[in-house]
Amino acid sequence: MNYPSTIKYNLAKSIAIKQQLMQDEKLHLIIGEIVGCIRTCYHNSGKVLFCGNGGSAADAQHLAAELSGRLYYDRPPLFAEALHVNTSNLTAVANDYSFDEVYARLVEAMGKRNDVLIALSTSGKSKNVVKALKKAKEIGLTTVGFSGKSGGDMKTFCDFLIQIPSEDTPRIQECHMLLGHTICELVEKELFPVTD
Repeated sequence: MNYPSTIKYNLAKSIAIKQQLMQDEKLHLIIGEIVGCIRTCYHNSGKVLFCGNGGSAADAQHLAAELSGRLYYDRPPLFAEALHVNTSNLTAVANDYSFDEVYARLVEAMGKRNDVLIALSTSGKSKNVVKALKKAKEIGLTTVGFSGKSGGDMKTFCDFLIQIPSEDTPRIQECHMLLGHTICELVEKELFPVTD
């Protein structure tokens, strides 16, 4: 096995995708709009909900923690939660209804108009994520999607969609975290500006 060639290949692919994102001015404007919506949500005592499956669930939980805990400096906590963290609820709804319903049920229970739902799916086709976005739109939440190149089925239900120009799941997820961290950083700075 030629480990160095695989390492270099993966790094090169990751860099190439990130260079595309760096040049994508439309994406930069979308990120600014997402930050503005989250800022407004928190100014109105709202909350930010996250959902995803597998690695995207881990990313959702990670990003929620950046808002509810802290990112770069001490400041008041913000209400942010990943919808999969209550395993009793997750398994009960999956058993009593179906796995496709697990996130939509929680969005209906927890979400209110002008809250924000951030949904992560590299394919954009995860049924439970798509149903959560659909329910969020019905209630009046702002919907944000993180997907891969195609956007899949979720793009129909997203007010804002971040599409990573790749079909390679690990590379997509790496970019989701980079841009997710950037959004959290900007929200933190706007809500709690540091003065010298």
